[in-house]
Amino acid sequence: MRPRHPIAPPAETGAPRRRRRAALSLVAVATLGAGLVAAVPAQAAPTSIDILGINDFHGRIAQEASPVAGAAVMAGFIDQFRTTHPNTSFVSSGDNIGASTFTSFIQEDKPALDALNAMDLDVSALGNHEFDRGQDDLNGRVTEASDFPYLGANVFRADGSHAYDPYFVKDVGGVRVGYIGAITELMPELVSPSGIAGLTFGDIVDSVNDVADDLSDGDAANGEADVLVLLVHEGNSSGTALDAGGDFARIATDVSPKVDAILSGHTHQSYNFSVVPTGGTTPRPVVQTGSYGANLSHLAITFDADTKATTVTSELLPLYQKATPDPEVATIVSDAVAVAAVEGAKKVGEITADFPRAVQSDGTENRGGESTLGNFVADVQLEATVGNGSQMAFMNPGGLRADLRYASTGASDPAGNLTFAEAAAVQPFANTLVVVDMTGAQIEQALEQQWQPAGSSRPFLKLGVSKGLSYTYDPAAASGERIRTITLNGTELDRAASYKVTVNSFLSSGGDNFTAFNTGSAADSGKVDLQAQVDYFTVPAGSPARVATPDFTQRSVGVTATPSPEAGFAAGDTVTLSLSSLLFSSQVGPETGTVAVSLDGVELASQPIDRTVVDKGDETGRATLSFAVPAGVTAPTAGPVVRQLRVTVAGTGTVVDVPVVLAAAEPVVVDPTPAPTDPAVPAPGAGAGTGAGTGTGAGTGTSTRPTRVTAAGDLAYTGSDAAMTGLALALTLMLAGAGVVTATRLRRRRTASVGTTD
Repeated sequence: MRPRHPIAPPAETGAPRRRRRAALSLVAVATLGAGLVAAVPAQAAPTSIDILGINDFHGRIAQEASPVAGAAVMAGFIDQFRTTHPNTSFVSSGDNIGASTFTSFIQEDKPALDALNAMDLDVSALGNHEFDRGQDDLNGRVTEASDFPYLGANVFRADGSHAYDPYFVKDVGGVRVGYIGAITELMPELVSPSGIAGLTFGDIVDSVNDVADDLSDGDAANGEADVLVLLVHEGNSSGTALDAGGDFARIATDVSPKVDAILSGHTHQSYNFSVVPTGGTTPRPVVQTGSYGANLSHLAITFDADTKATTVTSELLPLYQKATPDPEVATIVSDAVAVAAVEGAKKVGEITADFPRAVQSDGTENRGGESTLGNFVADVQLEATVGNGSQMAFMNPGGLRADLRYASTGASDPAGNLTFAEAAAVQPFANTLVVVDMTGAQIEQALEQQWQPAGSSRPFLKLGVSKGLSYTYDPAAASGERIRTITLNGTELDRAASYKVTVNSFLSSGGDNFTAFNTGSAADSGKVDLQAQVDYFTVPAGSPARVATPDFTQRSVGVTATPSPEAGFAAGDTVTLSLSSLLFSSQVGPETGTVAVSLDGVELASQPIDRTVVDKGDETGRATLSFAVPAGVTAPTAGPVVRQLRVTVAGTGTVVDVPVVLAAAEPVVVDPTPAPTDPAVPAPGAGAGTGAGTGTGAGTGTSTRPTRVTAAGDLAYTGSDAAMTGLALALTLMLAGAGVVTATRLRRRRTASVGTTD
């Protein structure tokens, strides 16, 4: 038999309520001194009460685009509802704060808590974001600012006692409603381990059922209630149907039938299910409102004091522009907006040039193009999560809502100055940063998913990638076969190995059809994307401001190369490379006009780059290079050899190594392994090919080291021009496909990542 944790009646916590109704005191009298109260005549009719609920509010106090209604409208709706339904309780299933927008975030979410206090929030389950800054912050600052208790029936100290109140009984119109709170069991994966040291997060079903038994056993010493409602910060994975299995399906079905309704959260889904619990016969509501105050859940409950029968119906109530804003809460919001405006003008850091998004030919945003901004944000988010073990980061283009501009906006904002407000405008969604465990194959799949499903409004969405990660692709290849090489810090990604990858919470849930990021193995870092950017520029007092400079090196490159003959290219054969994405569409860096290809330092061809902007994709900066294979640089032994052609884009730092297979030469005249050291004495037969072509290829230039090609049947590059053991097998793979680009950085710079805390 599993051990049962003793349950003590919880003490009411939080500051005195401003608008506390007298009903709260009645439950204390009824619970502690039921025998001293005169008998109440039997009720002539069942009592009707109502419960309104929210989940995952995340400090969204200001009205945003539909469906985010804002706190003032939410409060106005609740005011209006209470006018016609006086026996109403207002509750939350957790994550009231954390991952907030700038208006609340800049004051550590005090405006959000003030607004919920003004709405008379009765009780809240704990959410993982309540622990963003650790249990000490929750037990101190957060609790002290909240006029309501936080519940966690499955949160225990090392000695087995409850770390937080497991339940809260509220008298609603004479009906004792017992709220039981619980939080996701995955907390050790979602927050910093140091923030929950000494706590364990037990089985939700077992913990809730223990409390439900106590609240319905007739023993006033351990609490009693007429109606039981579970507030649980865990949820269904979709809004369409109850999960077929897993943690939440077990909660929905195996929580005791003594619990009359379940108000859930955490997964930001909207649903209103009806589920018959195990051991029960009557379906009960299982509800979640979505997130950000878009909806309220509504439980309409009828309780018969004579028969103890309870009936519950449920619905979701949309809030956007559905009520007149409550004046008190509207003032809280407007005051917070004013503070945010002042704080938003403060300096965060400095930039040396614009960090723009990619653009279309008409100057509008192109979410299909690589951008200095997208890559920079990925760099920032990787630095913020290296302490969580992250090795790379990706940023979705739709999460970038404004450019970072170098120009001055006025006397208080000189050129190059980066303010809080400017940083917040880039990433206004306050997504959390999530570290996902992914295999190399899953990372490759995510990159393939940049090509969106047929019928999508945008056919291609370009992910920003962090420095050190680079990949090549063939834009002419078939769907699912475009990605060629992927390297991390110069080493090819092992498709079978596991890596830790940082993405925002939108991508981790499979947003924008990037389902590969939704692996089911993710840890919430406890950091918000905006806070990560602020932390990136934060330096010790008295130190110079941190300065950010755009990196104009492409981190992905597309190349379509002439397919290699079975025996490799012979001297005099023509090789053609169709290149693209050699430049950013919004290029603001060094001026450049040419791309060249060389072998052993000897230029073989060069061509002007076509700078025409290509809409809806990442093909801006195109050129076609053709050259004849020089004599005397082929195989050192009988058989073909892999050589590296170097493609260089002048002035940007973009260098691309393109592996080609060259045929055997008889007799062998040169060992090509060492590079020539004297430009005046080239290898025998070296010469420049005649460059031809006007730039019609597709792809993007990237800086990577030579890598082994594994996808699409290409040759595994050995990293050396000399013959070595296993070359025959590698050549067999190479002969099955086209040449693949491996991008390398002309100037490899390793930037030490520094972990930050929220």
